[in-house]
Amino acid sequence: MSQKIIYFARDLLEQGEDFVIAKVVDTKGSTPRKKGAWLLMKKDGTTQGTVGGGRLEAETEKLCKEVFQTKEKSRLHHFKLNTEEQDALDMGCGGDADVLIQYIDAAHPEEFVEEFNLETTAYIFGAGHVGLALEPVLRYVNFKTVVIDDREEYANRERFPEAAEVKVLPDFKHSFDEIQTDENSYIVIVTRGHMGDYDVLKDALKQKSAYVGMIGSRKKNAMLFDMLRKEGYSEDDIARVHAPIGLSIKAETPEEIAISIAAEMIQVRAERS
Repeated sequence: MSQKIIYFARDLLEQGEDFVIAKVVDTKGSTPRKKGAWLLMKKDGTTQGTVGGGRLEAETEKLCKEVFQTKEKSRLHHFKLNTEEQDALDMGCGGDADVLIQYIDAAHPEEFVEEFNLETTAYIFGAGHVGLALEPVLRYVNFKTVVIDDREEYANRERFPEAAEVKVLPDFKHSFDEIQTDENSYIVIVTRGHMGDYDVLKDALKQKSAYVGMIGSRKKNAMLFDMLRKEGYSEDDIARVHAPIGLSIKAETPEEIAISIAAEMIQVRAERS
């Protein structure tokens, strides 16, 4: 679920307004959206988000409107997205999609609140040129951003006014002293030097995370990986690291590098959905 829909849902709950949510919970074959896509509908029929457009979207919206009448708490709907079967939606995708539709009673939202609190957090270690370019891009694609550096003149609210948090460390040897990661955490290592990267990486591999990425050339990263091996890290540990970080798009400027990193993180997030 995107942060935009989360905030929209929270506002509706605070205003005491009921709504309906539809979420893609499973797919098979080719579908317009994959597991994790959401649509939220208000009583007046206006929506936020999408489950994929076309006939699938239209049928889902129709079912959402019916739920406002029945107030049925939850029902799973199976859609066939092909042109051959009689009960299919006459779509050329050819796959199948399971959509769960739920009525959200604002007077009793307790069992749904946890879903609206789920966040994917990106911890950006390094507030230099790449970190500065990357933070707004990740925010725009629905990552909660935390920026960390050992230089207050770089890690501050003037440079990162909209980041969820900006942290200044005494040094990168204490990178995770005040950070609690989980399976939805994405760790980005873009400090100003090899040893800063290495200090963060050593600790990053001890944390729970969905993603660890480190900037640098293949030669530099190979050197750091050899250092890890000498300290007892396994090949499985090292295989967790996306390095050089980002998708290979021949990026050169900080802004281009930021796009390549964000693209790789989006890819990992989608594969985990």
